[in-house]
Amino acid sequence: MSGRVRPRTARRAAERAADRRLEKRERARAAEEGGSAANPTYVTSGSQVEARATSLPCPNCGGHCRVLDHTAEAIAGRSLRVLRVECARCAWRGETFVAVVQPS
Repeated sequence: MSGRVRPRTARRAAERAADRRLEKRERARAAEEGGSAANPTYVTSGSQVEARATSLPCPNCGGHCRVLDHTAEAIAGRSLRVLRVECARCAWRGETFVAVVQPS
């Protein structure tokens, strides 16, 4: 062979690289505020929950996320709001964790 890469091989290599980049961004998002139950975003009012979740960009494309579902759950002895979000641009889906605390 002359060192030429077949189109399908090149396309699959690009897809694998894109998957690795997405996994890396999702791991980084999980470590950020609101990305996991261990590190929720804190708000002082229930009315701020969805606004805070939609303000976070999509880790895949940086687009705007919308809330699909919003539940209150007890996780590790704490009451958290779990918001399932979806990107309007690329259809990525994930969760955002928010804790409502009383102002001191």
